[in-house]
Amino acid sequence: MTETETLPVKEKLTYKDFAPKQDVKWCPGCGDYSILKQTQAIFPDLGIEKQDFVFISGIGCSSRFTYYMDTYGMHSIHGRATAVASGLKASRPELSVWIVTGDGDALSIGGNHFIHILRRNFDVNLLMFNNQIYGLTKGQYSPTSETGIVTKSTPFGSIDHPFNPIELALGAKSTFTARTLDRDPKHMQVILKEAHYHKGTSFVEIYQNCPVFNDAIFFKFSDKETKKESALFVEHGKPLIYGMNEEKGIKLDGYKPVIVNLNENGNSLNDLWIHDVNDKMKANILASFQDIDIKEGEDQFPRPFGVFYKEDKSTYEDDLNSQIESVIQKKGKSDLNKILSGGKTWEIL
Repeated sequence: MTETETLPVKEKLTYKDFAPKQDVKWCPGCGDYSILKQTQAIFPDLGIEKQDFVFISGIGCSSRFTYYMDTYGMHSIHGRATAVASGLKASRPELSVWIVTGDGDALSIGGNHFIHILRRNFDVNLLMFNNQIYGLTKGQYSPTSETGIVTKSTPFGSIDHPFNPIELALGAKSTFTARTLDRDPKHMQVILKEAHYHKGTSFVEIYQNCPVFNDAIFFKFSDKETKKESALFVEHGKPLIYGMNEEKGIKLDGYKPVIVNLNENGNSLNDLWIHDVNDKMKANILASFQDIDIKEGEDQFPRPFGVFYKEDKSTYEDDLNSQIESVIQKKGKSDLNKILSGGKTWEIL
């Protein structure tokens, strides 16, 4: 290169660079549209070359996402997106790998794969769209559907006890566990960025509306009239406070969460539980809010949104490559045919 020559200036990516060159086909009003838009919006800010993004999906309405992101990707098989993504990340650890799945795809046929990718801690981002129903197959109940729900497969009401995905992820040793919702785009963008910057498996449960088979199931957490009373947005280092006028809070009586009114009985902000994303025991208590039985006349606990828990831990692909390098240094590179044939061979006459 001569003194007069200059390197070409890279143009900054925009959301349009990740927009599909085809029509997006979900049902009108589907929450997937919002999730797609927020993902496309944050990608230009992540500092990654476009060709280094990869989306892997399973089966379901959510899994069409792979077609609607103008990146590399693979629409894999039912429940196995996590397995495909694990293989990709192990062989190409430099890629930014995103897994898109639904509550049925991830927690039913894919339940085994779901817990193991969390346990192994590959550096991938796992987005689970939860609409508490099977949408693509026309409205059967799913592993997260509420007890008593009437669907095509439960005409007299479901007798199942649903999974709480956050509790399940924490139990599987997830190193980043969070929840957001389709109707709060600003919050979703924050959570998606935090998931990206975490090194390890980032699990994000996204409440997603299915307008055809389970409409408005989560609207109370986003509508102006009910949001402040029903949703609790947690932030590290800040007290658990909510309410129409932020007059309510959560404090701990030992390890029992208690709702208090800050305008009564001398309660103050100093009494409230301060959220700590590094405290797993408290994260489990926080996740249990949706399952706490409430006596008649008592307030229902608000539904938490935000990052419940995260921790620093070595990733599977780093440990794998470190082990391979260590073995090569000790024993040298082996011949593939010898490895495949094993220690013993037979000659058939």
